[in-house]
This record gives sequence, structure tokens and C-alpha cells, in this order.
Amino acid sequence: MKTTIDPIKGIHPGFVLERELKKRMLGKGQFAIALGEFPQTLTAITKGKRRMNIPLAMKIEKSLCMEEGYFMTLQVYYDIEEQKKKLNRNKINLKPDLDKIRKIIFWDTDIKKIDWQKQKKAVIKRIFERGNESEKQEIIRFYGRDAVNEIKKSK
Repeated sequence: MKTTIDPIKGIHPGFVLERELKKRMLGKGQFAIALGEFPQTLTAITKGKRRMNIPLAMKIEKSLCMEEGYFMTLQVYYDIEEQKKKLNRNKINLKPDLDKIRKIIFWDTDIKKIDWQKQKKAVIKRIFERGNESEKQEIIRFYGRDAVNEIKKSK
């Protein structure tokens, strides 16, 4: 079941707030003062440079007659998206479990200096030419079955 929030999941709540204020023709500065907040705070939120907090979200929702929890729900979805991006960036720097791969397979290079992302094609080909079953399984786990199959097909 789709909800009204689905299309904007992962968008910073400040961007949604800014759109809402424009739609209602409300100035950020005067709106912030009416809420008892500093205009700089609201501006930072609407630019996505600052998180929405619960007390402010409740004030905004009440003032704009919006559903309670709307902006904090958006904040949580935004935080989840940011965490996913961070995990994906970190995943690029990871390497397979080297305890499961014999060093002799990479006899001509220092296994600790392999760039596992840039040299993915060469690594997969070498493991599938010379590796045992557990080494192949580790490479499939690390790169994913689809990536491995794609590279194996391109021989």
C-alpha cells in the first residue's frame, strides 16, 4: 500500500518545508520568529544543512495544521537514505575475507595491495581459473553473483 509520504522518502524534511512555505506564501524568517525560533535555524534546515528536531517539527506541524510526526518521519527516512549511501561508500573500501583466499593464487603481487574494486575483473577471472570452491564462494559473496556471472560471461 502506497502512502502519501512514499514519493518524498529520502528527501530532507527542510526541502519539503521550504516547498510548503512557498506554497502558502510564508516567508521563512517571519515564520521562524512566529514559532519563537531563530530565522538562521529555519534557513539551515530548509537548505538541508541541519537536521529537523522533534520540538521544532511539532511547532511547525501545529502551526501549518499538518499531521503530527510528518517532518520527523521524513527526517528518519532521510537519515536511513544517508546511512545507506555511507554504507555503500564504505563497501567500496572493503576487501574479501583474505583468510579464505590462498596467497599463492596472487603469487605475482602483494595481496594486501590489490585494489579490489579497480581490479575486480582480473580478480574474478583469476579466482575462477585457479581457486578452489571456498575461494570462489568468497568472491561471489564479496562481489555478488550477478557481477561474477557478468565477468565470467565476458571471457
